[in-house]
Amino acid sequence: MLRDEGEDLTRVIVCTPRVEYYRVLDPKAQNIPERADPRKTHTQFQALKSILTDAGCDVIDIPELPGHPNSVFTRDTALVTPEGFIALRMGLPDRKGEDEWMAEILSSLNEPLVGRITEPGTVEGGDVILAGDVAFIGESGRTNREGIEQLRHMLESMGYEIRTARVVGALHLGGLMSAIGPGRLICCSERCPDGFFKGYECVDVPYDGISNGNVICIRENEVIVNVAENRAAAQRLRDRGVKVHPLDLSEFRKGAGGPSCLILPLERNP
Repeated sequence: MLRDEGEDLTRVIVCTPRVEYYRVLDPKAQNIPERADPRKTHTQFQALKSILTDAGCDVIDIPELPGHPNSVFTRDTALVTPEGFIALRMGLPDRKGEDEWMAEILSSLNEPLVGRITEPGTVEGGDVILAGDVAFIGESGRTNREGIEQLRHMLESMGYEIRTARVVGALHLGGLMSAIGPGRLICCSERCPDGFFKGYECVDVPYDGISNGNVICIRENEVIVNVAENRAAAQRLRDRGVKVHPLDLSEFRKGAGGPSCLILPLERNP
């Protein structure tokens, strides 16, 4: 069950970069500005997996989708809810097909399909953060209004309050905020509407053009932070009583990804 991304992470899907992540044929179309170093990438990803498994998380490692270097960023491909998964529809044309690929994998894991984003709607998972009774959704270059309205209908039927914001300066809403515990968020409030985080305790961090609000919550007040570029956020979290697992994920920033982009959460327990 996954209702709140601030609860204990117990099961995830990841995709170890082996071949496809390095086959960048069109950096602009694929939105991978710089090719990663395979050796460094492998070391960084294994460190991420080790932190997750040491925390007691069941890590399901799937093969890359041939021809899709972005398939390592599993978060964007589907949304798992308390009732089952919603098959999303990718907003980056070069990522078309990753959504169907992940839907087949989730079905093979006996995850029930409870909804599907259909044309002309697009939604990528990095634009959706489930936090207790609220679903935060970003309207971005990857998630459009048609997709948001489709998703709104599905999530409201599950009891979520929907809060939407236009994403400015970041790839996804997840670059500006993440859950770090039940009722607690890290956020770049300067980039979000007034009242967007009402009812939540926020650890506010400045926005400087990277994924400053992007962390992986392992359990309440315990997170993974990419310290290669986000040391200030890591320190602010520590100052607010959050346990930080510092991790160098610089090779994934070359692919425009942050920590949470690399996992698709399947289960969290209160």
